[in-house]
Amino acid sequence: QVQLVESGGGLVQAGGSLRLSCEASGRTFSNYAMAWFRQAPGKEREFVAAVNWSGYTTYYADSVKGRFTISRDNAKNTVYLQMNSLKSEDTAVYYCAARSEMPPRADFGSWGLGTQVTVSS
Repeated sequence: QVQLVESGGGLVQAGGSLRLSCEASGRTFSNYAMAWFRQAPGKEREFVAAVNWSGYTTYYADSVKGRFTISRDNAKNTVYLQMNSLKSEDTAVYYCAARSEMPPRADFGSWGLGTQVTVSS
């Protein structure tokens, strides 16, 4: 298992920006696809964005396309989520997750504890 620690959450006004970071340790970071999920109060956890091991392939939920950007720096064992044009509905706890690509695994087996993002309208 890889250990994950998120940071960068906080309170921001609607229309503003935040950048979340997730630092990994314990395993070879470049063996993992990385993703961000979020969970709002009273709602189920939902997928936000993902990036493959190399950083060249990314995926986004429709709700964040064009506003959020996922990226990674394998030299720093860190994945980022740049969030722009934030909306009140983006308010949630954001979780970082890792899925092994070498060897390949179907599920995200490692999760961080989350970081709170609150967008005020």
